[in-house]
Amino acid sequence: MRHFGFLIFVKSGSGMADFPYKCLFCCLKRIPMKLSQTLCFLLMVCIVGRLSAQDRSIAYMSAGGKLRPLQAIMDIRHYTIALDVDIPKKSIDGYCEISLILSKPTDTLLFDLVHLLNVHQVAVDKGNAAFEQKGDSVLIINKAGYKAGKHIIRINYGGEPPVAVRPPWQGGFTWTTDKAGNPWVVINCQLQGAKLFLPCKDHPSDEPNEGIDMFITIPKGLSVAGPGLLQGVKNVAGNKATWHWKTNYTISTYCMVFNIAKYKVYSRPYTTVDGHTVPIQFYVLEEDTANASHVIDIRARDTRILEKYFGEYPWVNEKIGIAEVPNPGMEHQTMVTYGDKFKYDKYPNGLDYSANLFHEFGHEWWANKVTNKDWAHMWIQEGINTYAEALFFKETMGETAYDSVMVSQRAGIRNLKPVVQGEELDMALVYTGDVYAKGSFFMHTMRHVLGDSVFFPLLKKFITDVKYPYNRFFTTQDVQEYFCKGSGRDLNALFDFYLRTTNTMDFELRKLRPDTYTLSIKNSPMDLDLDILTDTGMVHTTIKANKATPLKITSKTLPVIDPKGWYFKRVIMQ
Repeated sequence: MRHFGFLIFVKSGSGMADFPYKCLFCCLKRIPMKLSQTLCFLLMVCIVGRLSAQDRSIAYMSAGGKLRPLQAIMDIRHYTIALDVDIPKKSIDGYCEISLILSKPTDTLLFDLVHLLNVHQVAVDKGNAAFEQKGDSVLIINKAGYKAGKHIIRINYGGEPPVAVRPPWQGGFTWTTDKAGNPWVVINCQLQGAKLFLPCKDHPSDEPNEGIDMFITIPKGLSVAGPGLLQGVKNVAGNKATWHWKTNYTISTYCMVFNIAKYKVYSRPYTTVDGHTVPIQFYVLEEDTANASHVIDIRARDTRILEKYFGEYPWVNEKIGIAEVPNPGMEHQTMVTYGDKFKYDKYPNGLDYSANLFHEFGHEWWANKVTNKDWAHMWIQEGINTYAEALFFKETMGETAYDSVMVSQRAGIRNLKPVVQGEELDMALVYTGDVYAKGSFFMHTMRHVLGDSVFFPLLKKFITDVKYPYNRFFTTQDVQEYFCKGSGRDLNALFDFYLRTTNTMDFELRKLRPDTYTLSIKNSPMDLDLDILTDTGMVHTTIKANKATPLKITSKTLPVIDPKGWYFKRVIMQ
């Protein structure tokens, strides 16, 4: 997901929806107490007034967190999702069938489902089962117990799912129309989880190993854009049609979504770096078909660049999908959404670039293929994918453009808390701009520390070694051990410094005489190869971590420490 909290310092927008409100409260601290209290009250009334009772009831929800014991014993194998979408009533009705393997016996099966939806009936292995809804959980209880091994659970349910307040950050359903008045229905659920509209094990550490089947029934004349490959469209009673989408790949629960609109599909074959042919398919509103060919051109170009650095497009057996939506896009696997209204950044060489279009597509590698085991390690997919944006400009416009991107990303680092704060954390605790900006800047530093001849092959090997069907999940420690082993260097202190602390490398530059300076460093995690720009040119040296004896520099002009900005540092003049 594109984090607009980071972009507020670099490009646009805001991230977690409460950030703007927090900023306003900070401002209130500077005015008299009584007036501050009054304004706080009025502000809260305005905020709450924007939300319906339904929306308020899911404001607390956040995906991930500590995996509950009853779910830790489940290995989800497959989901079948069958829903009839009633657009006028803004409701859904149908079932979710879950195939799973229990690692040990239990008397209770536990699934996540928002309390706004009602379960009507539950069957386990084709037999009716007793169930109970408690909060956002569905408990299926059998006093005789369920044996270890494979089980199939079918949950019939329905109701009005949450309406998205600020998609994609505050998720749910968006019920809107295109310019011609045709229905346009979009789902976003990364931050709150897929439990917003289907019963599931809603945790990043488990994906259905055998994929999903999705049967979505809608009014005839509309289309469903979904994950995987379209198996067919079947006309049913009531002037409706059922669209069957299927993926055989593992898929994150928050990517198990669909979009409905009066779409027109534009398709073009693409040959991957390894010689496979996969279609690029754009589900675009009929009113925007004039833009379709250019979007596909951009997608083909971006795919080639991403394949150079990260290997073949991960889902070659299915499609490179894009669906137009009315909100900023998301990384929904094989059907990435796009909502920038065909506005591009223009560059002198004729390059059209959309950060939204590129970033969300990069998640096909970093998020959908390489997936964090726990949201505590969200930087792996968001930070490395943000770094991919710098590589795009390196590839298309050279090192100077790459440097410019990294300067902007460095400016966006707030450094208020560590990127990795612990284990088993939910997204609300983790989701800040620094998982993007500081995660990316860490990769920038690693590039310098290891050198291009080591860093780039290692980065590519890490992601290409994850073989189909991509059943592994990753933590920071996994990435750390991989780069230490692959480079033959002890990088543990560097990982800790960037990801587990808020420290900066503090360089102290002291002027002794008009042409003589000394340089020392504090808080350095390791010995650093350092560039210093002087009046005679660039000096390349190594500065020892926490060395007691300062480095002597001779220059008639003020030395510039680390002029290219490889390190997360401060330079303090004494």
